[in-house]
Amino acid sequence: MALSASFTAAAAVSGSSTSQAASTSGMYVCMHGITSSGFDFRSVMEGWSGAGITAAEPDLPLARKFEESNGPGSARRLMDDLGLRAVSSTNQLFLEESGPRRANAVEDLRWKVELAESLGADRLVVPSAANQAHTMDDYDQVYENLHEAAEIAKPHNIALMVEFTRLSTLISNVRTSLEVVRTVDHPNLKFMLDVYHLWAGMSKFEDLDLINNGEIHHVHFADTPALPHLEVAERKHRAFPGEGLAPLQRIVEKLSEKGYGRALSLELFDPEVQNTDPEVVARKGIETITPYIL
Repeated sequence: MALSASFTAAAAVSGSSTSQAASTSGMYVCMHGITSSGFDFRSVMEGWSGAGITAAEPDLPLARKFEESNGPGSARRLMDDLGLRAVSSTNQLFLEESGPRRANAVEDLRWKVELAESLGADRLVVPSAANQAHTMDDYDQVYENLHEAAEIAKPHNIALMVEFTRLSTLISNVRTSLEVVRTVDHPNLKFMLDVYHLWAGMSKFEDLDLINNGEIHHVHFADTPALPHLEVAERKHRAFPGEGLAPLQRIVEKLSEKGYGRALSLELFDPEVQNTDPEVVARKGIETITPYIL
């Protein structure tokens, strides 16, 4: 998963942008804010742009901090100057599960959808981080909670995208995520896919056939390493595409079959990656994602 010393050195001294192959599917490389979370907003955006990235999934707290120092609208102006589009934004936890964390999450959502809109994004990731024990009776409240959140996002033209996560005790797989989004049936609540959670979690490849054409709103793209074993794996073990054992080409082909033609957003939590020059990481992102793009 780590950046090799030879690659890091070569990318760091290169003055040219890494090229991205033309896509017939419409898919393209995108960088997720958490992947370069060891740096400030300006450094991240400038690094990604220098690598040839044009699609970004900005970290909203980082963007907010930047605007606190540089004024309202400054984050969008920086991205525009660098030729970067906010094709998504990240993220808001604790919206689906009732409990003491949810009130603060709802309040945070209010400023995040406003900031996401100002950045030019029209979507925001809502991962399921539920960790309490639940029964089927709890899902009626999940539907209400997510409906309320979608209503907050609606005036800002932001779609909240439910992200199933493999360890969630409420939404951990494709089937449950689809059922929740379809039941809530709100125009500002959408389904998305994280390839790592798909392959490392409870979902089956065949579950992708349950997705309707055009139903996938966004994709996080990372590989699942052979080791450590999933029972002890942490999110920091997510790997660059091609460095694990997930059938990424088959998955991308299925995404295309389902009408998906947008971002493949590189989301990694390895501290070494997060604290490596964002330009170097973005170059490797382009190098490792591009071969899978149809």
